[in-house]
Amino acid sequence: MEEHKSTVRSVERALDILLCFTNATELGLSEIASRISLHKSTVYRLLAALEAKGFVIRDPHTEKYRLGFSVWELSANLAQSDDPAAIVLTEMERLRDIVGETISLYVRDGNERIRIQAVESKQAIRRVAPIGARMPLAVGASSKVLVAYSDPATQEQILSDLAWPEYVDRDGFRQQLAQIRQMGYATSVEEREIGAAAVAAPIFDRTGRITASLAISGPSNRLTLEKMTEFSTPLLEVARRMGKMVK
Repeated sequence: MEEHKSTVRSVERALDILLCFTNATELGLSEIASRISLHKSTVYRLLAALEAKGFVIRDPHTEKYRLGFSVWELSANLAQSDDPAAIVLTEMERLRDIVGETISLYVRDGNERIRIQAVESKQAIRRVAPIGARMPLAVGASSKVLVAYSDPATQEQILSDLAWPEYVDRDGFRQQLAQIRQMGYATSVEEREIGAAAVAAPIFDRTGRITASLAISGPSNRLTLEKMTEFSTPLLEVARRMGKMVK
């Protein structure tokens, strides 16, 4: 039993190491050890095992690690499956070409949202959207959409468990949820990042359950409230079509 627990713990720690690369391209041994709160000797052994299987690569010059080819091989298989993020990519590209801004697809994971797909704007000044980024559900257009269209029990659980930033008005957030359901979409201006704005709509599966949030984001001086209202029409239409494509 103890050996089994030790094996599971090692697997969890190895996965924690891989997750360190969701918001970093390269990391050193000390950086990884600090991020997951483990001794460097333990992290070094785990990295050696991951390197042997091709999940990380160590640069001999910088002694930093980056994701290896095994990760990309798994991603390639995912893209060829019925993964919703791959299926709807064409629709996201079409929407990007209509509005000229960055398009992102988010799903909820507990009290966070994860960007699972993105198509960046072709404009020189644009919203950069790294895939795999995690964000809190307390701020942002996509967060509000994912909460607003959750079933009542789930919604209350989310609202009760959220870690609220000091600058967020909880009562105001709750009031916005009803307005979002009435309009069919949500907007945000500099809620999470200075200079950024977004408009988001829900994607429902064939049973009417929300599965994801589709968002248009860009610089707030270009993506004004007037523009977001204008863009809501193609956004809602694309979200509706995408919902029909998701099993």
